[in-house]
Amino acid sequence: MLLGEFNHSIDEKGRLIIPAKLREDLGDSFVICNGLEGCLFVYSQEEWNKFVQELETLPRMNKDARIFKRYFFGSASEGSFDKQGRVLVPPSLRKAAHLEKDVVLVGVQDRVEIWDKELWEERSMVSEEDLDAIAERMEAIGIRI
Repeated sequence: MLLGEFNHSIDEKGRLIIPAKLREDLGDSFVICNGLEGCLFVYSQEEWNKFVQELETLPRMNKDARIFKRYFFGSASEGSFDKQGRVLVPPSLRKAAHLEKDVVLVGVQDRVEIWDKELWEERSMVSEEDLDAIAERMEAIGIRI
């Protein structure tokens, strides 16, 4: 399971060190793609395959489904680690997520999210009141703490 928050930097060539703990769970090859809310998603090959299976259930004639698939598949890139545990983040993905220097990697159960540090600091601030409201909505769909 992918867990934790890690601060790193992207070098001038677009390479990013992935912490050993996350590399172990991602495996030798992975898929990196556009994420939601302004980040990138990184899936192990196994988790990517599960995601693909879910997307395959979407109706082909539904416009939202086509846009959704295009968004993820069109941006997806297979990756692997170099000897230093780095991954090359493609220029188009760096641009999409506004990744220039300082980034935060967040393990989110089945994927790693890569965030611009400033955007992460903004988006990760959740008030206690907001969190209570979110918890209530999660309980309404069957998630209990």
